[in-house]
This record gives sequence, C-alpha cells and structure tokens, in this order.
Amino acid sequence: MSGGEVRLVMGDQLNAQHSWFAERDDEVVYLMMEVRQETDYVRHHVQKVVAFFLAMRAFAEARRAEGHRVHYVALDDGENAQTIEGNLRAALARYGTQRWAHQQVDEWRLDEQFRSLRERVGEGREVDSEHFLTARGDLAQLFEGKKTYLMERFYREMRKRHGVLLDAAGEPEGGKWNYDADNRSKWPKGHVPPAPLEFERDVRPVVELLERSGVEALGAAEPFGWAVTREEAEATLAHFVAELLPRFGALQDAMTTQGWALYHSRLSFVMNAKILHPMEVIRAVEEAWRADPERVPLNAAEGFIRQILGWREYVRGIYWARMPEYAELNALGAERAMPAWFWTGNTRMACMRHAIGQTLQHSYAHHIQRLMVTGNFALLAGLHPDEVDAWYLGVYIDALEWVEMPNTRGMSQFADGGIVGTKPYAASANYIQKQGDYCSGCAYKAKERVGPQSCPLNSLYWDFHARNRPLLEPNPRIGMVYRNWDRKSTEEQQALLARAAEVLDQIESL
Repeated sequence: MSGGEVRLVMGDQLNAQHSWFAERDDEVVYLMMEVRQETDYVRHHVQKVVAFFLAMRAFAEARRAEGHRVHYVALDDGENAQTIEGNLRAALARYGTQRWAHQQVDEWRLDEQFRSLRERVGEGREVDSEHFLTARGDLAQLFEGKKTYLMERFYREMRKRHGVLLDAAGEPEGGKWNYDADNRSKWPKGHVPPAPLEFERDVRPVVELLERSGVEALGAAEPFGWAVTREEAEATLAHFVAELLPRFGALQDAMTTQGWALYHSRLSFVMNAKILHPMEVIRAVEEAWRADPERVPLNAAEGFIRQILGWREYVRGIYWARMPEYAELNALGAERAMPAWFWTGNTRMACMRHAIGQTLQHSYAHHIQRLMVTGNFALLAGLHPDEVDAWYLGVYIDALEWVEMPNTRGMSQFADGGIVGTKPYAASANYIQKQGDYCSGCAYKAKERVGPQSCPLNSLYWDFHARNRPLLEPNPRIGMVYRNWDRKSTEEQQALLARAAEVLDQIESL
C-alpha cells in the first residue's frame, strides 16, 4: 500500500454516510482503536464505554462487509500503544505510507492533539465530519460583539436556514416560533409510562475486557439495552416517532419514579456518536407532525426539534466560541467539594436518590433531572464546577465535552456568568413537587423551610440568592426573588440562613 492513506475514525465518528465510504479504495486503510487515552481521561460509566466499544466494532464490521479495509486495534491487542499517536505511527509504519487523514474532532483536547500530530507526524490532513448543521464558527459570527448569545435568535436563524417547520410564506408553522409554554405539564398521577425500546445482547465479554485491562469505570453494566448499530438507531427513531412523540411535548419536563426513559427519545448517544444524522431525526419528527397533526401536536414536534436544531447546535457553537477559557469559568466562585453520595445515590433526598440511582443504573437521566435535580442541588450548594463537569462528563452515555460543558458549566451552574443562560436555574422544593412525584416518598418535608425535616433545597435556595446578591440582583429576571427576600422578617431570614449553614455542614449525610 505504499503511497496509500491511513484514515482515522474516532469512536464518535461512526457516520456510515460520510463521503469517505461512498466508494471502496484499496489504497485506503481505516484505522480504529480502543485506547486507554480515551477510557481514562475521566472516570466513565461502564455502559458508556461499553456502548462506544460495541458501536465501534459494529461500524468496523459493517465497513469491512462493504469491502473497505479496516485496521481495528482492540483494547487488549498486544501491539496497542494505548494512545492515538502511538497507534497512528504504528499503522503508518505497517502500511508503508506517510499520508494520513482524520475527520474534524469535536473536543478541544483532541483538536489540539490532532493539530500537533499534523505538524509532527507524516503528512496529515483534516476533513469535515459531515455531521453538524453549522460550522464551528457560525454562532460566534452571528453574535459578534455580544456578551450573551441568545439561543432563541440562533434557533430562528436555523429554522429559516434549513426550512424546518415553516409554512409556504416562510413563517413559523402555527404562528409561533416556540411552544415551550405548552411543554411543562406535571406527570399525571397514576400514569404508567411505556417501556423503552431496548436491544438484548451479552455485554459481559466487553465488561470483562475492561476489568482485565484495569479500566476504572462506575455504575452498573447491566441491564444494557442501548442502540449501538445503524439499524438499531433507526429502529429507536421509528419507535420514538410512532409511540413516544405524541406525549413528549407536554411531558418532557415531568419527573416520576414510575420509569426512567418516560417519553424521551434516547437518541442522544447514537446522534453524538454520529450513527444518526441530526437532519434525518429532525425531518422524521417534522414529517410525523405534517402527516397527522392530531396525533403529533405541534408543541411536541417543535419542542423536540428545538432541542436538536436549536440547542444542540447552539451549545456546540458556544463551546468553540469560548474554549479553552470556558473550561476555567467560575463566575459564582463555587468551591465546595462534591459529596460522596453523588457517586452512590445514598442520600435521604428522594429526588437526588432517584436521579442519581437511575444515572448509575442506566447511564441516563433526562434533561430536567440533569438541570433541575442534580444540577440544581450542585448550584445551590456551591459545588465546584470542575467537579460537576467531571461528574456529568463521566456518568452519562451521551456526554462528550462539547455538549456537556456548556450545558453543565453554563446552563446548569451559571459558572459562565450568563453566556448560555440568562439567569441561574435555581429552584426550591416547590418546583420539584410541581413537576413530579419525588416529594411524596422523601424523608424531608417539601413544605417546610426550616427545621431538621425541612427540604434542604428550600433553605439552600435562599442562601444561594443571599450570598450571590451583588452579582445576581441587577439581573431583571431575578428581581422578584430579592423583593420577596426583603419582605421577610430579619428573624425569618436568619433562620433560613442558619438552616442552610446546617445543611451545608452536614452535606455528606443529607
């Protein structure tokens, strides 16, 4: 193969529709690898590592079946250098060429590594991953000169650019761009959610491989039912559109102990691994609404599409506009260590126990559990954003830094000072009780604000606003909080702050 080319395919670049694979070329070898560099940079949930390994292996086999040459380096391969650079150098030597290529990567650390590799190793080139609906710099260009980047403006631009949910005149279907106000219903009492579509397979060989190799993972390995192939991803999308989408809109913010997947699509892993293209998901949902708007309400279709066409592309744009400085932001000066029960779920707080327990069991929690349960507690308690970032990046199957960090450090923790969110998403027990059924099974009392049985979120909510008043009070979206605080008597304020101090002092035993 002297004079040919080695092409790297990373674990989150499993796009069978990429132009690389349009034609077979015997002068090209596709290099894929399972390396400790990627399993160890953060402590991952075991199902996350297993899912990527299974998806990579299935992708490699499918490309081989199409006639492509694939060089796959397994984790326990005796010649595995356990780094991208080491295995790349070995492949170039093996195939007698200096030419290599890679698709544009999505994390800053890898982008810097590949920039260096192209300068130091052989004759490297970068090509587009052919996945996203925007270029890295599009969002920064749209908001040039602005301190905050309003997602709603970006989302409208994306709808227009791609012709999504527009009428014949180019206006938003239904007359509104955003139907979020219709998507905040509480979980119906006694309602049992449908069982999620899952795929049975024996994951023990991969789990045992990780254990033999010394990879330190967390969480439960089974039950494992995630889609990891193109066919399974397509089936998951079809199932979502047919069975879950009609109720997704109204219930997307609801929380319950009755199930773990509810009406959510569970497509984020296969999209972030690039097994599915975002536009095929968007069009499938839009077409379902157009085909039968009585079955699929517009608020359901629009709400789901906004998460992908709007939010997913938006946070990627934030990431590339603000890295690497973004990873150091800590606008609220949060310094507290994360309590140990974040890794076990052993807490008397029912909402946290369920959300963390579900995360450890399935490597998954839906967006409101992430933002308004675990994220809300971390925000109110002042946990250090570095620790919060590492936890979210590790525990969720769909977490890659480009999507995790703006959601966590920005939207959830307000550590970016308002680049992503226009205000901190802070809530007392009232929100948790309104949106779900957690509070009925809790050791703490949602209605009590002080005293040993009072929900920790209540006093922490007021303590959070009191200690951050200089920074937050000028925000017009928060003014009512401080007016309410100032109406309280000095005695009530002191009691709330004293209870919050007690909660924080006893944080490891809540």
